[in-house]
Amino acid sequence: MIVRFCTELFKAQGWTLRGEQLTTHRRCVVIGAPHTSNWDFVYTLAAFDLLGLPLRFTIKREWMRFPFNLLIEPAGGLAIDRRPRDETGDRPSMVDVMIELFDDHPDELALVVTPEATRSPNPRWKSGFYHVARGAGVPILLGYLDYAKKEAGVGKVIEPSGDFEADMREITEFYRSVTPRYPERFMLDQRFVDSR
Repeated sequence: MIVRFCTELFKAQGWTLRGEQLTTHRRCVVIGAPHTSNWDFVYTLAAFDLLGLPLRFTIKREWMRFPFNLLIEPAGGLAIDRRPRDETGDRPSMVDVMIELFDDHPDELALVVTPEATRSPNPRWKSGFYHVARGAGVPILLGYLDYAKKEAGVGKVIEPSGDFEADMREITEFYRSVTPRYPERFMLDQRFVDSR
């Protein structure tokens, strides 16, 4: 129901889709960027539903209790347990937990990640999405919302090469031309921005 609402709103607002041919990957990490507004989540859910690639996202297990689970689970939420697992108090890293999700979903998992990790300008993106893709042996889809063009979808597929810096420069270059809802809240990872 929530995805259907998002989809109808997306269509009513006049958004267009791009990158249909790039959504054949049924197991992948999807970057959700730019991320400057809560509306980004709504339009991202809608775009990927229309593209036929049901997105999943991670959320703390505590949020999957009644009544929140009635909205979050149908929208694609996957509960993760962030409590310590052993007697030493250690817990696996988020990267390990997310790689394990791919092990648990061998046929299909399109896991969306927002590497900015905030809706405020962040000059250093979280790199976990890259390490998850490498560890799980899956590609990275560069999902995007361009508010200036009212365009959404997948702009590129990156097969992580192991050369983190080179791959991140390619990812950063792609997002350079994408216009977020609130441009003043968006910042590319400054470590990988090539000066022009």
